[in-house]
Amino acid sequence: MENFDRNVFVNCPFDRDYKPLLLSIIFTIKYLGYLPRLSLESLDSSESRISKIANLINESKFGIHDLSRIMSSTENEPYRMNMPFELGIDYGTKFLKGGAWSRKKILILEKEKYRYQVALSDLSGSDIINHNDDAATVMKEVRDWFVVSESISAHSGNKIWQKFNEFHAYLYDRAVMNDGHESIEHLQIAEILKHIDNWLTNVNADIKDVA
Repeated sequence: MENFDRNVFVNCPFDRDYKPLLLSIIFTIKYLGYLPRLSLESLDSSESRISKIANLINESKFGIHDLSRIMSSTENEPYRMNMPFELGIDYGTKFLKGGAWSRKKILILEKEKYRYQVALSDLSGSDIINHNDDAATVMKEVRDWFVVSESISAHSGNKIWQKFNEFHAYLYDRAVMNDGHESIEHLQIAEILKHIDNWLTNVNADIKDVA
């Protein structure tokens, strides 16, 4: 499986309110040298959503799952079950498929500590990380998870956050000022991933030039 050991399946909300956290997560993954994989990376009407998700999970050693939208926000609003469903597929792949998939590593995120137990008590006793809907916090938690689980060295969460803000300014200049998009929120995930790659390439080139 190509890039299995670097692929990171990202299962999170795609609504506008969550967008700053999503950008923070995928930037951190890219910054650390891994490859974020999301269902929004391609739009192919001939492929069912669940088939696409199952393939991404199958191709990814890592899974980051945010359950912060499983709780209803208003009366009579149903739970949003897509994210726990996809988490279940990832767990099943890890524990039932064997082989390389037994090496899978999973990070579960939530907005508030222990809140998930009301809707998903089977996860009681698991190490669930809460982020309080804060982009800087989720960045630090994702960074720390990779450092511990993969025994890698990396810049601090504060340093990566600083770089993310530099990238965000670059993204605004390129997408809004140069390309005429109404706002960054109107960019597709595939576009943002390319902009991250371009920015990181330029930053690394500048570092080499200085050295």
